[in-house]
Amino acid sequence: MALLQHMYSAPLSRAITFRTFTVACSTAVNVPSPNVKKASGLDSQVLLGMSEQELQQLALDFRQERYRGKQLHHLLYKRKVKEIQEFSHLPLAFRNELLEVGWRIGRSPVYKAVTASDGTVKLLIKLDDNRLVETVGIPVEDDKGSVRLTACVSSQVGCPLRCSFCATGKGGFARNLKRHEIVEQVLAIEDVFKRRVTNVVFMGMGEPMLNLKAVLEAHRCLNKDIQIGQRMITISTVGVPNTIKKLASYKLQSTLAISLHAPNQKLRESIVPSAKSYPLEAIMSDCKDYFHETSRRVSFEYTLLAGVNDSVEHAVELAKLLHHWGHGYHVNLIPFNPIEGSEYKRPYKKSVLAFTAALESRKITVSVRQTRGLDASAACGQLRNQFQKSPLLNNSSEDELSLPEIAVAC
Repeated sequence: MALLQHMYSAPLSRAITFRTFTVACSTAVNVPSPNVKKASGLDSQVLLGMSEQELQQLALDFRQERYRGKQLHHLLYKRKVKEIQEFSHLPLAFRNELLEVGWRIGRSPVYKAVTASDGTVKLLIKLDDNRLVETVGIPVEDDKGSVRLTACVSSQVGCPLRCSFCATGKGGFARNLKRHEIVEQVLAIEDVFKRRVTNVVFMGMGEPMLNLKAVLEAHRCLNKDIQIGQRMITISTVGVPNTIKKLASYKLQSTLAISLHAPNQKLRESIVPSAKSYPLEAIMSDCKDYFHETSRRVSFEYTLLAGVNDSVEHAVELAKLLHHWGHGYHVNLIPFNPIEGSEYKRPYKKSVLAFTAALESRKITVSVRQTRGLDASAACGQLRNQFQKSPLLNNSSEDELSLPEIAVAC
């Protein structure tokens, strides 16, 4: 499996202080240690997201035995310790040296949590630069009583693509998330629910393909270190030129979900402005190639907007489009979830059923996504907060965050 590897490459001088010796007239004289460049703030080194091999190398760089790296791995991903000072299994000197040169675990505090009546929980995580990012935990119990816990994670602070039906873009865009800032969202969800996350969907704030390097690094960590199966992970994209081919080259077994939302180019451009740079024909061709490269079917997300793209005629056109480009596609219908300041309306159930029937009668596999977290502004397309673009002031209180402005886009 050719996953993107992020190998530890920090200069050795940043990791450890060396003491050299010179011998003159049989007398050893200590030479002062060179200055160690201490990391601070956003430049500090982060342990979360590192592989076992990287952690073993880190231990060696600190003149520790290789097995100390395995201990670090266990503490990070099994015990999920949040502070280096709590690494009780490691020598105190090693812990102090890590702290001395600026290493940290990389866990951020939860600024606020909102729980919906259906048990869905939305977390606002406060990052180092005082910006807030949302992540959502969605528990679903099956007929046998087993609980599937899905983490809907963000890949960016805000989103630059501004899809017309999504709240995230309306809140502005600040920056990409780093790999540990993606991974920590899953761990935060596990903290709240006191159980393991079983599924991860990259359907939160942001466009994953615009931050593909960090997304792939986080994917590797979630799969290899946190032990979430690749087939339990979904990467969603509205479409960024050349990135689907790049993703296919890694031959992941995770699901690729394309946010389609329209059966033709003209209508899609009116809903998804970025579609102008990535025509429907090109994106469908790349999806076809993706299937041949990975043997994994592509899922298409389709947000139903009342009176815009939800007619039976649109369903018929969508079926023709999918049949033209291949077979075995799956369509996930998402009835629009209201957001403040939007002109769109949620379709009536009758329209959703008619659209579904039109697809099924034409041999298209289709499902309708169950709305979760609506009363906590945590449903699909609703992620937004007023601190996406401008950092949170240090003296800001939770009361400044009103529920209508905190929303989730999964």
